[in-house]
Amino acid sequence: MSDRSALDEMLDALYGRVGEVAPQPRLTAPRRALELLGDPHRAYPIVHITGTNGKTSTSRIVESLLRAQNLRTGLFTSPDLGRLNERIVIDGEPIDDDTLLAAWRDVEPYLAMADGDLETAGEQPVTFFEALTVLAYATFADAPVDVAVIEVGMGGEWDATNVADGQVAVFTPIDLDHMDRLGPTIGAIARTKAGIIKPGRSVVSAVQAPEAITELERAAELSEAAMSIEGRDFRVLARTPAVGGQLVDVQGRAGRYDGIFVPLLGAHQAQNAAVAIAAVETFVGDGSLAIDRQVLDEGLALVTSPGRLQVAGTAPTIVVDAAHNPHGAAALAAGLRESFRFSRVVAVLAVLSDKDAAGMVRAVADVVDEFVVTTAPSARATDPDLLASAVVDVVGADRVLVEPDLERALQTAREQAADAPEGDEGETGGVVAFGSITLVARVLQIARENGWSPS
Repeated sequence: MSDRSALDEMLDALYGRVGEVAPQPRLTAPRRALELLGDPHRAYPIVHITGTNGKTSTSRIVESLLRAQNLRTGLFTSPDLGRLNERIVIDGEPIDDDTLLAAWRDVEPYLAMADGDLETAGEQPVTFFEALTVLAYATFADAPVDVAVIEVGMGGEWDATNVADGQVAVFTPIDLDHMDRLGPTIGAIARTKAGIIKPGRSVVSAVQAPEAITELERAAELSEAAMSIEGRDFRVLARTPAVGGQLVDVQGRAGRYDGIFVPLLGAHQAQNAAVAIAAVETFVGDGSLAIDRQVLDEGLALVTSPGRLQVAGTAPTIVVDAAHNPHGAAALAAGLRESFRFSRVVAVLAVLSDKDAAGMVRAVADVVDEFVVTTAPSARATDPDLLASAVVDVVGADRVLVEPDLERALQTAREQAADAPEGDEGETGGVVAFGSITLVARVLQIARENGWSPS
């Protein structure tokens, strides 16, 4: 068992660094720390994944498919839903506290040395996300893993994870988000994300807006990297909603896979699965070797995507979704229409200050009957009265309530949903919480604490 006080001290030291909400547009800091450690990120091949929406789910699917092929896998994703260990996963399991603490003790002296070098150069010390990235890369080398699936934190070109050279660069749909740091247009954002493409390597991309695909193709051509694009080289052929997920037909780069069961809800998850399949085909056989059907079914069966159209509670049903931009909210709306039959939908909404709240509300306005506006557990949360004003501008005052306290907001939403009249086919009311990943994490915790969770 780990020393609880030592673990708390370690977490304090890590979280005490500049947070990931203010990433530094540089690679010098993580590169220096890893160099001092002996470049552990070069000890294994990497599938590197970026995009605006869907990158965590796609990363998890890729990892599960690779693990089903008897490869020892590492998975690095962000953010977490309440526990740091969730971000560093080996063989499908978050590292335990002992492993986390041991890895930190190994890495911390080298981070301190890098801090000193950066200070001498007039730069800011290693940030939280840079340190966490170094920690993940070192942990995977120590395991050791056969392959690591690495999700970009923000952007791509200057993201801390980009010190590594990915054998396959994967792009999920690119849309507007983090415009203050990544650029004001989809094209500019795609240009930044394209920075993960490495010379002579491979690229797999979901369907993109024309301005995004132009940037990705240009970067691939300049890097002499082979590129596969959804709709041209692979695609979703058909999909049918099913209990607990969906049946999907996929034409991959190397094979056709009919009737595969994807245990995730929503058309966007079928797309994520197709992208993941193409990425694995690319990694394993350069697009020439189909995935064995038994391996494919086994890998998909183990996939989970916490916080994405996840049922967090029952009586009434509470759904949480990490949608935090209009593109993600549109996918949420489509998923609610397809996978749930509610007579009334009450949304618990909290949004961070740099997000397009009005755009998110417009995306779900046709499926949500009432909004309970609250506060996300974050220093960057939008004031609920200001947020409510933005929501009222979109849907009108009669559909908006304000409850700054999240627990009370959730209880209010549950009561509103429980009081909804039964639909013609016996439908009852439901609650959906979205708008911020920190909100989702807290709602999941509240549901567990109150015994509402279905598992």
